[in-house]
Amino acid sequence: MKRILALLLVSVLLTCSTWASAEPASPAWEPDHLTVAVSTPLTGDFFTDRWGNGSSDLDVRRLLFGYNLIRWDMGKGIFVPDETVVSGDPVITVNPQGDRTYTLALYPDLQYSDGTPITAWDYAFSLLLLASPALAELGAVPAQFSWLAGFDAYQRGEAATIAGVRVLADDQLRITISHEYLPYFYELYLLNCQPYPAHILAPDAQVRDDGEGIYLDGEISAGTVGEYRAHPSVVSGPYRLLSYEDGTAELEINSAYKGNVRSNRPRIQRLTFRSLPKEELIPALQNGTVQLLNRVTGSAEIDAGLQLAGFQSSGYLRTGLSLISFCGEHSAVSDVRVRQAIALLMDQEQLVTETAGEYGKAADGYYGLGQWMRQLVTGEMPLPNGQKAADWAALNLDAVQPYEKDASAAGALLDEAGWNLNAAGEAYRPGSVRYARVDGELIPLSLTLAYAENSAAGPALEQQAAALAEAGIELQVVSVPFEKLVQQYYGTADRDMDMIFMATNFNIIYDPTEEFTENEAGEHIWRKAGIVDEELYARAVALRQTAPGDLLNYCTRWVAFQERFMEVLPALPVYSNTYYDFYIPQLQNYQVKENITWGEAIVDAFLSD
Repeated sequence: MKRILALLLVSVLLTCSTWASAEPASPAWEPDHLTVAVSTPLTGDFFTDRWGNGSSDLDVRRLLFGYNLIRWDMGKGIFVPDETVVSGDPVITVNPQGDRTYTLALYPDLQYSDGTPITAWDYAFSLLLLASPALAELGAVPAQFSWLAGFDAYQRGEAATIAGVRVLADDQLRITISHEYLPYFYELYLLNCQPYPAHILAPDAQVRDDGEGIYLDGEISAGTVGEYRAHPSVVSGPYRLLSYEDGTAELEINSAYKGNVRSNRPRIQRLTFRSLPKEELIPALQNGTVQLLNRVTGSAEIDAGLQLAGFQSSGYLRTGLSLISFCGEHSAVSDVRVRQAIALLMDQEQLVTETAGEYGKAADGYYGLGQWMRQLVTGEMPLPNGQKAADWAALNLDAVQPYEKDASAAGALLDEAGWNLNAAGEAYRPGSVRYARVDGELIPLSLTLAYAENSAAGPALEQQAAALAEAGIELQVVSVPFEKLVQQYYGTADRDMDMIFMATNFNIIYDPTEEFTENEAGEHIWRKAGIVDEELYARAVALRQTAPGDLLNYCTRWVAFQERFMEVLPALPVYSNTYYDFYIPQLQNYQVKENITWGEAIVDAFLSD
């Protein structure tokens, strides 16, 4: 396992430097200031992912918050304790029930940006905060740390403490993983936590441990958390936030940051991070208002960037995809037959061509082109040492349901689902809108598909309305502000749409159980779609519970999950693609392919002739 993921993840990243033969330009730049642009808007949710996880907000979050207990080692391809935070190897013990306890020693030189020391109590506070009802008051989804021993009892109010988390001293933290959650393929990741400043977020409360686990003595104020969410003032990462206004974040070096695992501190004093319409990205790089373009997509923009003289480029496969997420709580799309019919009517190839061009590929599962599981299963990547080709020979994606255009099959599914009437209650005839009788009332099959304002996918999505209309589905395609779209996608606001076109990138760990929530009846719901499917959840659990290092079993269960996902369709995958970064040659040591985001890569980079 220690070399497996390294080979997989590193080898899927494509990198290149392109220099046109024309006379090079002289890009504008300042030695202490870098402006970075993306096409995905920022919403300002820079504090935790509990309100959503837009990729641009995540970039800022990685700049503001650091000192995670666990980090991803790109070189080894495994999770390891962060050597800047944890001193030495964790001490591991196992009790008779099978619970695994990790005792971690923390370095004493960690500080927030205001100089306040970071201790084990801050990590304990973070866990209590993220699970706090105060977040729900602000429209967030409180965390479910079910893997922590005693957490479920604590959250149900049956226990006063989280027994599985102990603060032994200012520099000692003990975390116990419940045996009920084991085995877990990415086990060490379950220890992951980063510090949040209790003295800012809960100044009138105190974390305590009386020997039976952690608890909070005092209250967490939703108002205080809301203020911090709007402007995280005291942080732990390499940069601190100066301002956020009109979709632009201004940051400067956090002088209290001790450095990353390579002992590097930021050398670029100020960062400006903003979003631009995709058609403005390349001109902004050319005219000097931007020095780094991150995650450029679209064939026209990439082609233009590759033809630029005097600039550098890096290309890498995306670990996410674009999809159409269904909102099934109070909609006709709650019926799987309606979702499947829509999938059979959508022209996926046309969507790929008009949005990503030759740099995109139609997706037939809940994954991205750059994920190692897909690369192994499709044979696009050699098997790691110790793996036998004969064991993998039968593993493929052939059984995953494709949805090629088939209007006849779509019509049969809609008829079967009861959408077989017209407005007069008579048998449906082509050329009109389908109706169904629901609780004695005739209801039209009229749906709304939303996408983000200024998205290049808009015109392509609008063309899909005609295909659905021919089958009797009335489809209204609307653009909405990106912030509203994110809230509706993650279900943190009431939804007034039936489908959402959204792009998403996966975390390093692929654990679809995190996509589910449980209702009062104990049913497992795919949160983003409001759809219950116990079989999909069971396959997600099986995937999660693969023993660490058992690569073949993990990939086998990953395929089984994809099969069920494409049957149930909580979302319709559209495409995955290749990202490109374009930047001035004065940006030195910018190794985006060796990091998860540009925000991590920029800590090692510098500006120089």
